[in-house]
Amino acid sequence: MGLSIAERVAGMEVTVSKKYQVVIPKEIRERLGIRKGQKLSVFLKGNVLNLVPQPSLEEMRGFLRGMDLSGWREEEDRI
Repeated sequence: MGLSIAERVAGMEVTVSKKYQVVIPKEIRERLGIRKGQKLSVFLKGNVLNLVPQPSLEEMRGFLRGMDLSGWREEEDRI
């Protein structure tokens, strides 16, 4: 049985450049489907930095389909 992604990347490290840039290892980019120019959200919790890929509008299309929106806004507040 193969190693999990966490087990395969546990020993990886990156170096911060003079411009404070880092390169995300290829295995992680491929696994997460990160593309050139894609935005990442940055979260800091304690001393842990998290980079979370932001989905494109195309990927978000339809994710709320079927959601019950009643009670979210008053009828007169709707545009």
